[in-house]
Amino acid sequence: MPSKHALVRRPGPRLAEGLVTHIERHPVDPVLALRQWEAYVQVLRDHGWHTVEAGPADDCPDAVFVEDALVMFRNVALLARPGAGVRRAEVPGARAAVEALGCSVNEIREPGTLDGGDVLKVGDTLYVGRGGRTNAEGIRQLRAVFEPLGARVVAVPVSRVLHLKSAVTALPDGTVIGYPPLVDDPAAFTRFLPVPEESGAHVVLLGGGALLMAASAPKSAELFTDLGYQPVAVDISEFEKLEGCVTCLSVRLRELYV
Repeated sequence: MPSKHALVRRPGPRLAEGLVTHIERHPVDPVLALRQWEAYVQVLRDHGWHTVEAGPADDCPDAVFVEDALVMFRNVALLARPGAGVRRAEVPGARAAVEALGCSVNEIREPGTLDGGDVLKVGDTLYVGRGGRTNAEGIRQLRAVFEPLGARVVAVPVSRVLHLKSAVTALPDGTVIGYPPLVDDPAAFTRFLPVPEESGAHVVLLGGGALLMAASAPKSAELFTDLGYQPVAVDISEFEKLEGCVTCLSVRLRELYV
């Protein structure tokens, strides 16, 4: 059976200096942020995930958002080249972690840029957000790596949020969910379900119908419960102040045999 590994990285001492693009800056409490991160990691463990910590990148305020450092498809890791140059020092620690797990490793090269948060996997389809952090060359290189492995790559526009997965994620049945005011083109997705709150658009599939999601989206949690899922709410308020969400605090590696 494939293992369930989740790559995480604990918040560093400069977290409060993280980049903010589409929202106003608010003070971040680093002590509370660490407690929230620990609770998030514990939920993963409680649902059978083996968590692996990437090495610290203490000079990188946004390093806790480890999802942006790489994209996984099957057992192949594609290391990102973040669109924000100050975030590129986050990638080596992620490389070391996936190499230790035995992944095959590729990387985005200049002039391509790609943030992992711009890639939404739905089965073998990879929706890739073309926007502020990911450019056309980054998408071309992602296609070159993953299409030979059976991936179908679909580029979609992103202009209203930081990353594609700031706007949409997907339920276990493949339905894409999103908060309509922040989704550029809902018709780009085969099945789209609107949710009533911005943070309700972000879920991590824990397995068995359990959905890890932010505590700030109670109406969306009710919707998912009505659909037969089991929401597991976590408070990530300090990370939401930095445009973070539940997806970007981990990279789930679902198809490793280690």
